[in-house]
Amino acid sequence: MAEKVKLIECPRDAWQGLPELIPTETKVEYLKQLISAGFQHIDAVSFVSPKHVKQMADSEEVMRALLTSLPDGSSLPEIIGIVVNEKGLERALATPGVSTIGYPYSISAYFRRANANMTRGESRQLVETLKRETKTANKGLVIYISMAFGNPYQEPWGAEIVQDTLDWLKDIRVTTVSLADTVGTATPELVHDLYSKVKDHVAGIELGVHLHSRPDTAEAKVLAAYQAGCRRFDSALTGLGGCPFAGDDLVGNIQTESVLAALVRVGAQPSLDGAKLARVIEMTNEIRAKYAQGAVAS
Repeated sequence: MAEKVKLIECPRDAWQGLPELIPTETKVEYLKQLISAGFQHIDAVSFVSPKHVKQMADSEEVMRALLTSLPDGSSLPEIIGIVVNEKGLERALATPGVSTIGYPYSISAYFRRANANMTRGESRQLVETLKRETKTANKGLVIYISMAFGNPYQEPWGAEIVQDTLDWLKDIRVTTVSLADTVGTATPELVHDLYSKVKDHVAGIELGVHLHSRPDTAEAKVLAAYQAGCRRFDSALTGLGGCPFAGDDLVGNIQTESVLAALVRVGAQPSLDGAKLARVIEMTNEIRAKYAQGAVAS
């Protein structure tokens, strides 16, 4: 019998690069629809500078409104909030409803500067702070290894670099890591090969993938990761969005629809309400049509 998987829906990643601001109430309604459809893990908000990511300036308001709109006696699923510095961490920890902190740790020096303006040492020091503070606050922590499948900057890359990063993360007791194909250039073969090489390298880490892809190769990448042993997948309905710092040739998030189609083939699909899922997909397309004018197509 196929193992069930953990599916992380990523509206935050879908929205963050859109040029037109989505109203807070629209975001809240969308998150409520995701929860109603059965999503148990949602990358919903980020706590970054509004100067750089205006779309996420209302994260505290979104969470406050979401919490107050819940029916009596109900609770939120896992809500991930992304941070890139200590100020963001302070905001995230002070925001009720955020249960897990996420941080993109880049193994590309160029991307690390573009995304967070940090040296390798500064970034590692921040991860150690994140681990310490989330443990104290009884929050979860997920580290994304950005550029895990290579980079377009002619910088050194290889499975051994990913393994070294995993060694360090295990040493500081990080237990959830996601390998990110930040620019969407990994082939299904590379996804399978890298995951296979590193999955058993550090026991005790829940190792997932955060893939970006064009629709024609998305399902094959998911199957490649699954067949290599991956049971944790990040995705976004309709493949909307992606990292706004990855460059002009941005490839969108992997489609949740493609993930579900792949998992159906191996009998490992998560339990979702089909009719409610269809409504969320409809709402996603409405957001794309209304707020993505001028955005890079995915």
